[in-house]
Amino acid sequence: MSVTRKDVEHIAKLARLEFTDEEKATFTHQLNAILAYVEQLNKLDTSNVEPLSHVIELDNAFREDVLRPGLTQEEALKNAPVKTEKFFKVPKVIGDR
Repeated sequence: MSVTRKDVEHIAKLARLEFTDEEKATFTHQLNAILAYVEQLNKLDTSNVEPLSHVIELDNAFREDVLRPGLTQEEALKNAPVKTEKFFKVPKVIGDR
């Protein structure tokens, strides 16, 4: 499979990009080089290679979940600029303007 100049022009049109003739020629050459390299990779025997979900094996780096007490209602509302008896009071953001 090879990329033609027409393919590059089509991709550029889809991406709404404009290139000079020289840039189109460069991209055609570069894309064909990339595809040639991928073809080389496709020729490799990978029958004895286990599939990976990630290149580097990672251990769980997360800490254990520990139950800790949360804030009481009074503590949560203590620094609120505007509040009602039990709730934060905020300006209306939905509805008529």
